[in-house]
Amino acid sequence: MLRVINRFQKIAGFDRSMALASGALTALLPLAVLGGALFGEEAADRIINRYGLTRGGAEAVRTVFSAESASAGVGVFGMAFLAISVLSFSRAMQRLFEQTWELKPLSVRNTRNGLWWICTLSFYSAVIGWIYVTLGGGRLGLLAAVCEVPVSAAFLTWSGWILSARRLAWPVLLPFGISAAVLTAAYSVVATVYLPRLFNSYASRYGAAGAVFGMASTLFGAMVVLVASAALGREVRDELIRIRQGRRPSQDEVSRQWDSIVEQTRSRWRTVRKQPSHHEPEDAR
Repeated sequence: MLRVINRFQKIAGFDRSMALASGALTALLPLAVLGGALFGEEAADRIINRYGLTRGGAEAVRTVFSAESASAGVGVFGMAFLAISVLSFSRAMQRLFEQTWELKPLSVRNTRNGLWWICTLSFYSAVIGWIYVTLGGGRLGLLAAVCEVPVSAAFLTWSGWILSARRLAWPVLLPFGISAAVLTAAYSVVATVYLPRLFNSYASRYGAAGAVFGMASTLFGAMVVLVASAALGREVRDELIRIRQGRRPSQDEVSRQWDSIVEQTRSRWRTVRKQPSHHEPEDAR
């Protein structure tokens, strides 16, 4: 567990999660609107039915997606913005795999694989949406969540393979794919209980903007789960290799991992404390 926490801190887990959540918010909402026809109902109605939103939360979601639908129809400019948004999101996902497995960054040189991943992401989202529309009527959507696990495991494992430009083999990524799929399904069940309260609370305070805040909070939680799963998958794979090679951890392994976590936490705290000091001379003037 300490190794997983240490790995999570090394890749700046919370910062990476925030970057992914921001990219997902700007990329997936327009895609959800464009894909609404796949289910015979609007994207807003699918979200409302999926999480059982009522009152202000449901109205706020309808308002936000109505605005998104209008912006989706602006023609060339709208499509260009959508393309930039989804490519940015794919590169954010690409950096997650590169940082977690310590690969050389490819940036825009991997754009072709990013486009292929985006197309598959749209298909994956449609399949998951169909699963919840068909099987999500039970208590907390447990049956749909269970059926989601193998689909998500296959997609996430493939995502690491394609976004790493095939530098990560499937066996290397399989622990990540399985752990991420299981934890994501568990998060989805929790969100079924938590999300209606969150949306209604935000909507009562901020109106339609509350739906955006609620979506951003939900996506951030989902991306924390994804990034933590990447750290877990990397460490599980490394541990399996050590076991296969007959290597045992040293007696001071726990203390070394703990010292590393403490030092990284202190380093980040020192960095945060130094940031306001850059403005002090200007304020003093």
